[in-house]
Amino acid sequence: MMEEFEYTLENEQQFWDELEDIVSANCPSHQLIDNALRNYLHFTTKFKDEYLASEDEFAHCLQKLFQSPVFRENKEYVRTQIVYSLLQEDEPPALNVIASFLLFDGRQNEPTFEMMNHEGCFPRLVELIKKGNRDDDARLHRLLLELLYEMSRVQKISSEDLAVVDDDFCEYLLRIIEELSDDVDDPYHYPVIRVLLVLNEQWMVASTRSPIEAPAVPLTNRVIKLLSLHGSSYMTFGENIIILLNRETETSLQLLILKLLYLLFTTRATYEYFYTNDLHVLLDVIIRNLLDLPNELVSLRHTYLRVLYPLLAHTQLNEPPHYKRDEITKVLSILGGSANTHWEPADETTVRLVERVAKVPWLRDEDVSEGEVARKLLGISLHPVHTASMVSVVDVAAVSEKPGVQTPSRKTEFEEEIHNFDGAAADRKENRELEVHLPVKKKPPPPTRRRHAPPAPPVLQVNGGRIPPKAPPRRRTRLKPMASAGDLESKARET
Repeated sequence: MMEEFEYTLENEQQFWDELEDIVSANCPSHQLIDNALRNYLHFTTKFKDEYLASEDEFAHCLQKLFQSPVFRENKEYVRTQIVYSLLQEDEPPALNVIASFLLFDGRQNEPTFEMMNHEGCFPRLVELIKKGNRDDDARLHRLLLELLYEMSRVQKISSEDLAVVDDDFCEYLLRIIEELSDDVDDPYHYPVIRVLLVLNEQWMVASTRSPIEAPAVPLTNRVIKLLSLHGSSYMTFGENIIILLNRETETSLQLLILKLLYLLFTTRATYEYFYTNDLHVLLDVIIRNLLDLPNELVSLRHTYLRVLYPLLAHTQLNEPPHYKRDEITKVLSILGGSANTHWEPADETTVRLVERVAKVPWLRDEDVSEGEVARKLLGISLHPVHTASMVSVVDVAAVSEKPGVQTPSRKTEFEEEIHNFDGAAADRKENRELEVHLPVKKKPPPPTRRRHAPPAPPVLQVNGGRIPPKAPPRRRTRLKPMASAGDLESKARET
């Protein structure tokens, strides 16, 4: 049985000295390790408000445990005990420390997230998020959201665990986004959006499982269901995933967004979920990213093309005046390998997907038959067996990338080649002049909903000004760092 200690501290130095004594204890048995962990949790939660008010202080406190002999010599046992604590603890101060430990450790050691999944932490996190009050402890609420996202994007969640996510939970998350609609940089926006994106992917993957693996009762994709039934009530979510795609450089998160967009544009009830202005911005982003992707990123390029087809064919973009028609055909020509000698020859799947997009009726000249589209528009020729559409939810769901991998930029590679050539000042000046610097969209579009394209290119509200949405900000723009666990990791490393 652990001895209960009552601590009386007079200053901050005494706090850190006592913490050092706790984590430095000699623990040759599991019982003594348990005692040390309980003392650590009890001590840090007792003085959290007094001595761990800042993120730097909290990160330093957490790092003390990671650097201690208790953890270094008994890593798996300590992780197991912390996971069990998450399953049993209900007090917010202790949950703050527990969730922070698991989030930081899991990002360095993926098996921690796998252990959490195996021990049933997914339904527990859903429960804690649902019953937690973000107004009372905003930091804990964000930590739990980030922890749910991180553990769900590196592995499959079982059908039984996914079944605990109901309409109420997803509706709760969508309402949070709507409540924050006036501030796109609120630290709540992206943790909540990422959870919805990863849940969508989990349902998408579950729908492609073999009959042996599939649950007896098919799972419902709650995100698509709610947007199908009540999409007009949750428009801020759609606006923000476009902003996120525009800014994001992490490949795995781009894929999460594209998977949701694919389902939205292939589900009849959500064909017109987005504002027309936002579809214009989305099309600009897709065109830019398709041209920016290096040749070797084949899977990501395929996914963009698989989203582009239903975007052009099913949404209000298919009605005149047709936005960026000439630009789209030029991009398809480049991707097909006929318009730029600097691009490598397109692979068979890219050619097939490009031709599929090229057959969208409003992209074709009326006097050109469907069979001549590839030859006239793209300068390519395919056997009939290759022109049939093979795209399906299975293809999109199967694409994945490890978390943290950044999408390289064709433009960045080109800039490096120029700088490395001879360092001439003229080249550097010319390269700087080629860059486009535009303000980042901060607010969602006005509440007036436009389903059909206006006679002239629409304008968007951007930082109080008005600019046409034909040149989105550079993809290299980084998101505002999040206030809690996102900073915890970097600050802990610096300690």
